[in-house]
Amino acid sequence: QVQLVESGGGLVQAGDSLRLSCAVSGRTFSNLRVAWFRQAPGKEREFTARITWSVDSTYYADSVKGRFTISRDNAKNTVSLQMNSLKPEDTAVYYCAAGRVHSRAEADFDYWGQGTQVTVSS
Repeated sequence: QVQLVESGGGLVQAGDSLRLSCAVSGRTFSNLRVAWFRQAPGKEREFTARITWSVDSTYYADSVKGRFTISRDNAKNTVSLQMNSLKPEDTAVYYCAAGRVHSRAEADFDYWGQGTQVTVSS
């Protein structure tokens, strides 16, 4: 079992930065992948970024590439999402998810956090 707790959401203006954190606890096996998904109002949940727990292997959705950076701190058991140059279209509930598969599909992630709201005003 893996437990995930997100924090760091809030209300910011367009162009601002925000950093989300995901506290990871439980069984953190070496091939664990931790990802961030987001769900905007009236839209389906979509993949944002992913990192492998044991190595610095990252992957980003095209919509956030160059603006968002995912990183891990194994000593603190956290995965962070640094979001820069935020846009109103980044407004969503952001979820941390974990799974064993090299995937960006929601169904391939077995563990989920409760989500944290990010609102970007224009």
